[in-house]
Amino acid sequence: MIVLDWSYTTVYLHSSNRGKVENVYNSKAKNYDVVILGSSRSNNHFVPELFEKKGLKTFNYGMSGAHLFEASLMLKLMVERQYSIKNLIIDADLGLSNDKESEAIAAKFLPYIHHSQIIKDHFSGQKDFNALYYIPFYRYVDFDALIGFREMYNTLTNKPTNILDQQGYHPLGHKTGNMKNDIRNLKPIRNKYYEEIKETCRKNNINLIAIMTPMCTNVKGLNYFEKANKIYPEIHNLENAVEGDQYFSSCGHMNDTGARMFTKIVIERFFETK
Repeated sequence: MIVLDWSYTTVYLHSSNRGKVENVYNSKAKNYDVVILGSSRSNNHFVPELFEKKGLKTFNYGMSGAHLFEASLMLKLMVERQYSIKNLIIDADLGLSNDKESEAIAAKFLPYIHHSQIIKDHFSGQKDFNALYYIPFYRYVDFDALIGFREMYNTLTNKPTNILDQQGYHPLGHKTGNMKNDIRNLKPIRNKYYEEIKETCRKNNINLIAIMTPMCTNVKGLNYFEKANKIYPEIHNLENAVEGDQYFSSCGHMNDTGARMFTKIVIERFFETK
């Protein structure tokens, strides 16, 4: 188990082109005018190409399925690697309703848990930390579908992905999915990891732009966004900045046309001089 653990970990320590976590972990200092973090509501909604046309060097590090747990950890790793970040954009809306990890995304950090004090500390409060940290190879077995043999082999053979294409932006098509949504059971909380993000930005002179991004017309419980603003009034509520189901691929995610409209609104509001 020790030999297998070492072998798998060595593969991941020498790769930086299959996913966003390893791309950051195995990188050195980079300079960005705009970094985008968050869930799919960042990954699918902010178009770096449009920022770059304004002369703003940008990368979208949003990850579908990610929670604020992972966004905070990504930011801390970037700071450790001496990234120069002028502005950080993050979707701070539905993710405020929990302070749990997203297992599907959190697993991507686990190959490095013995090589990074930041990752170790970040996971130390999780219920399965002792098993993940102290039992050799356990994490690769427990998350086999995510970091197990197939992913290790694909990483070893440098099998390409499109995750880092288009500066990390993942456009969605015009074929509509579920155009109904009910978020009445979601309750925004004072979120531990959003607080971490704010503090990291404060300490490193990063301008934090927290945004609530649009949802389709037929949503029950839209007062969620008002409740979130009562806890965090600094978050910019742009939930209704783009209206019309023709601009959505599913109720919570805009298609490429909607994302481009929304990105232009964000650029005009936060980056163009008046």
